[in-house]
Amino acid sequence: MRNEDAADARLRVGMGFDAHRFAPERALVLGGLRLREQDGLLGHSDADVLTHAVMDALLGAAGLDDIGELFPDTDPAFAGADSVALLGAVVQLLRERGWEIVNVDAVVICEEPRIAPHRAAMRERLAGGMGVETDRVTLRGTTTEGLGFTGQREGIAAQAVALVRKTAG
Repeated sequence: MRNEDAADARLRVGMGFDAHRFAPERALVLGGLRLREQDGLLGHSDADVLTHAVMDALLGAAGLDDIGELFPDTDPAFAGADSVALLGAVVQLLRERGWEIVNVDAVVICEEPRIAPHRAAMRERLAGGMGVETDRVTLRGTTTEGLGFTGQREGIAAQAVALVRKTAG
């Protein structure tokens, strides 16, 4: 292997996606923040689509199983689980395998709530859960201009991309 190839193999990109439908009797949790007590998202854990997308992006970059394999919705231990705590477990798994987070970039897709007023706090919460500086986490919100399930206000989706670097092994 050439030196350039070895250097390139130390960096890997992963992509994550998640979507959940609204559930009137659930709290809305996004990016580790509890935004309201009703009209949240349906899911086995806290249904935090943003944090779930970030976890899958990190796991994909490191070539590991997805969150459905690691934290199955058939396991009662994960019922109502705090997704940022699960994110910490994902980061620990990456570190055990010699990976460090370079950066994470994410987009929340919904008509409401508006993401901009919560962006800084979400970035801080996610960065804290990953044990990285806040400037390594970027986040935006977008709408689909009334199109699809997010546009029809039936749920929320999120996408994330993660870059990781091999540090050992």
